[in-house]
Amino acid sequence: MSYIRLEKDADGIVELIFDQPGKDVNVMGDEYAEAMPAALDELEAMQGEISGVYIRSGKPGQFFAGGDITMMLEMDLNPSDQERREMLEGILEAKAPLRRLEALGVPIVVGINGPALGGGYEIALACHHRIALDSPKVKIGLPEAMLGLMPGAGGVVRMVRMLGMQEAVGLISQGKQLNAEKALEKGLIHELAASEEEMAARARAWIKANPEAVQPWEAPGYSIPGGAPSDPATQGLTYFGPVNVMVQTWGNMPAQQVIMAAVIDTARVDYDTAHLIEARYFQRLLLDQVARNMMTTFFVQMNAMDAGASRPDGIDKTRVQKLGILGAGVMGAGIAFNAAKFGIDVVLKDLTQENADKGKAYAASACEKSRSIDEAKAVELLARIHPTAEVKDLADCDLVIEAVFEDRDVKAAVTRETEAVLADNAVLASNTSALPITELAQASVRPENYIGMHFFSPAERMPLVEIITGEQTSPETLARAFDLAQQLGKKPIVVKDSPGFFTTRVIGQTITQGQMMLAEGVNPALIENGARFNGSPMGPLETLDSISLETAYHGMQQRKADAETAGETWAPGPEAEVIRIMVEEAQRVGQAKGAGFYDYDDKGKKVATWAGLKALFASDGYIDIPFDDVRDRLLFPQVLEAIRIMEEGVLTSVGDGNIGSIMGIGFPPHTGGVFQCVNAYGVEAFVARAQELANKYGEVFAPPQLLQDMAARGETFA
Repeated sequence: MSYIRLEKDADGIVELIFDQPGKDVNVMGDEYAEAMPAALDELEAMQGEISGVYIRSGKPGQFFAGGDITMMLEMDLNPSDQERREMLEGILEAKAPLRRLEALGVPIVVGINGPALGGGYEIALACHHRIALDSPKVKIGLPEAMLGLMPGAGGVVRMVRMLGMQEAVGLISQGKQLNAEKALEKGLIHELAASEEEMAARARAWIKANPEAVQPWEAPGYSIPGGAPSDPATQGLTYFGPVNVMVQTWGNMPAQQVIMAAVIDTARVDYDTAHLIEARYFQRLLLDQVARNMMTTFFVQMNAMDAGASRPDGIDKTRVQKLGILGAGVMGAGIAFNAAKFGIDVVLKDLTQENADKGKAYAASACEKSRSIDEAKAVELLARIHPTAEVKDLADCDLVIEAVFEDRDVKAAVTRETEAVLADNAVLASNTSALPITELAQASVRPENYIGMHFFSPAERMPLVEIITGEQTSPETLARAFDLAQQLGKKPIVVKDSPGFFTTRVIGQTITQGQMMLAEGVNPALIENGARFNGSPMGPLETLDSISLETAYHGMQQRKADAETAGETWAPGPEAEVIRIMVEEAQRVGQAKGAGFYDYDDKGKKVATWAGLKALFASDGYIDIPFDDVRDRLLFPQVLEAIRIMEEGVLTSVGDGNIGSIMGIGFPPHTGGVFQCVNAYGVEAFVARAQELANKYGEVFAPPQLLQDMAARGETFA
């Protein structure tokens, strides 16, 4: 069976059918590169005998997945000049069949029956008319930027000429994936069909009605929608667009910068020259370390996660029909909304009916804010959420998530109360960010059915769930928690029990360093900008404000009490003193109260760094410290702590660590995550820099033995 089949009917319409052997989806790799030119050879030889071409997929519910990322990852990042020339020739050769396709001289129609992303949609763009199945399976767009790349098979050139520079740069640089209805609205497709049969019929009808079809930009009098780069109407984009991209990405995302340049430059020139420019820019990103980082994490490791790499083998998949949630606060209500959105019935329990109703009201408010939930969908969604103050209403829940206050005694009490009404095979999951699961499970009569599921706030939007197994958690319980996370549309990572688990321990390092530098007298603007330049979404001081200084203070008091109970001496560091001063003396407890390291307005929006910080922590003036040291003091401790966590066996998956660090705690995405960051830096060089920092700033920067051994053996994280 060949990759491409050509089937001609009595009307002279040829069906070009993609059906890559041995693959669930069609991809633009070596087999495509061989099959597509051969198919064009046949079609060109049939000129005069054919009246049109209808392109479709032979795979049910799947159109075309795009480029072969695995093949891209095998490319040398430092090729010779000759190898660079050969690579460019290969890119141009891969683009050529689509140029030949649109120039066949007959109408070309594509029927999209599933995801048409990246190279798949670039094929569709080379067609004169695009029809998509009106199905939730259909996703359309050019998402390459999310992997640090850009379209390289004509996507930029054709999108700009079809939609104009402004619309094209937004869709391409943000990597937007649109459903069928939205794609129709945006002009990415021309019409929808209810079935594949109707799609084929519409395609044939369009071919017969448009025998002289050409691309819009080939028609007489064509001009780029919205204006060319030299037009006054586009000056804002051409002059300020590149600057805006630099400001928004802090210079860390080459793809967005290159896409902006490619959009503008390809619009300046003729069509064929534009394709050459696009190829050169595509090659630039193919050879970029950031793209390598992002492809590794967001494609290879993400696919492995989605396939269940961290899920126990040999256990059947499960689906939760009815989910219980203990605690109707912001976290519990957010989980309830998320579950109801995915069709799960939810029992939302709190101490009082009034509190439970407030949790459902939170979900109602979330519906109103969502662009994708209309009134009818909102009514249906909210009907799945059942607020209650009665524990007996949880009796027939398959799984219950406890999302109450972070207090051992409170969690123990609700565990005992809830398990008394649950079925013996029900799972109880604690949403905790740091409390040891094995210890919490002591309150359970079925510790094998007890597990941690750490959601991130806001739970309805944050994509990660950190699943924590206690010492007695069974593989079946882990599998059920993993399946629920995926059922909720989340990305689950799996770690073993340990105080702080993975994400809290890692993010805690950069927060601690921020406070330590403040205590040393480093300018808070330097600290916060150091994090921004690293690529973090916010600085450590703002992060602690959002978490709450008050919460950190209570945690500090709990650690002190635990140490005293154990007969140990608790020795607070400079970071603890910063929290004490801020809470006890300055009475500034964080964003929620409008006053922390920053001042906030009535709506909780950050206004400015609090002017009183200098008097409290640098009364003699701010100290000088190299900016590179500031940046590395915020980044390196997170990475080193992640390596210690792996050394301890708490985390065993490199992919889980990379994805968890980015999606859970905002580790700079261009690095590929905490472990890929080391690979890109160079393991040996990372060890040397860590030791240099340790000599200057303390043992927290000392490279773990695991990392030193890897450097000695020339290994990387894989």
